[in-house]
Amino acid sequence: MGSLKAVLKHPDDFYPLLKLKMAAKKAEKQIPAEPHWGFCYSMLHKVSRSFALVIQQLNPGLRDAVCIFYLVLRALDTVEDDTSIDAEIKVPILNAFHKHIYDPDWHFACGTKEYKVLMDQFHHVATAFLELKKGYQEAIEDITMRMGAGMAKFICKEVETVDDYDEYCHYVAGLVGLGLSKLFHASGTEKLFLDSMSNSMGLFLQKTNIIRDYLEDINEIPKSRMFWPREIWSKYVNKLEDLKYEENSEKAIQCLNDMVTNALIHIEDCLKYMSDLRDPAIFRFCAIPQIMAIGTLALCYNNIHVFRGVVKMRRGLTAKVIDRTRTMGDVYQAFYDFSSILKSKVNMRDPNATTTIARIEAVQKICKDSGTFNNRKSYIIKSEPTYSPALIALLFIILAVLYAYIYANRQNKIKVTL
Repeated sequence: MGSLKAVLKHPDDFYPLLKLKMAAKKAEKQIPAEPHWGFCYSMLHKVSRSFALVIQQLNPGLRDAVCIFYLVLRALDTVEDDTSIDAEIKVPILNAFHKHIYDPDWHFACGTKEYKVLMDQFHHVATAFLELKKGYQEAIEDITMRMGAGMAKFICKEVETVDDYDEYCHYVAGLVGLGLSKLFHASGTEKLFLDSMSNSMGLFLQKTNIIRDYLEDINEIPKSRMFWPREIWSKYVNKLEDLKYEENSEKAIQCLNDMVTNALIHIEDCLKYMSDLRDPAIFRFCAIPQIMAIGTLALCYNNIHVFRGVVKMRRGLTAKVIDRTRTMGDVYQAFYDFSSILKSKVNMRDPNATTTIARIEAVQKICKDSGTFNNRKSYIIKSEPTYSPALIALLFIILAVLYAYIYANRQNKIKVTL
């Protein structure tokens, strides 16, 4: 539930963290009894706990469709990500994946940890897919076919230009945005959005992940994964892997800031998309990841640790985002706050500083012009929090009671099992 040190430094994280923990426990108890659906929802909790929490709010039919859509694409992505698979084997699988989802007997051994389990027991996903209504099946098949073909294309193609980068992100994430829009429409709750807006929703998330995951991707064994476009990184270094070396720190930061600035161009479409959503559950489902993305970009910008280790939002801040995001006003507030944090980090000597500032200010103008976020809690901490020994003692007591409660429940379950 977040580290004790982080909670003591940010005591207002405690209640959102506690609510998130309780919500996770509740979601785990709602796993369906049917073996195939039970596998799908259990797997969803393993591969994306935060996604599994948000998805619970959707109506049952749409929730099942989104769950299967996510697992199908997660499986497809597992094939693409496994660098130990030769291209001559991988490409045909990617191109035919949309057919395999209709075959309850199909599986393919690849991936590691929970992803290997997903691939080994993919028949559960296929069985659940076949129980979805026709409109959902057609949307999932169409996006899986297009994504598989796009992934196959980039197995043999480098990301050279910014256009290549946008095309790759379209195949692996923009199509997710298009697919979700189709599922929302098929559920009868939302209008069918323009492809360009749905695409931007996916690209903003994917570009954030590609920026954040630089070190993990470049150190991938047996072969590096390179998604940063040569058109950008070649302005700063001779080889993409050179960015991780300490002697290139200044150039690495400039390249990183260039990448973040590129990602900012999608925010206007994302805000428009979210503002047009009508169903509150679908709105939260879409809005929370977008806020997490702008928060992550604010954290990554001008941050050399992107090239040294793992950079991500603290769990308490994630819990706050999940807890606070209810209306479009909350989204505008969050985007304004995190873009303000990003803006405060811009060094005007950076080669892209003028463009970065212009894009941030354009986002902030949209947020301010909405007139909806006055008197809302800010994500910006003006100064280090102060807390008394009494508060620390209270936190320890609450944690002790919570631990005792969880331990007692576990002991009761063991007794029942025996």
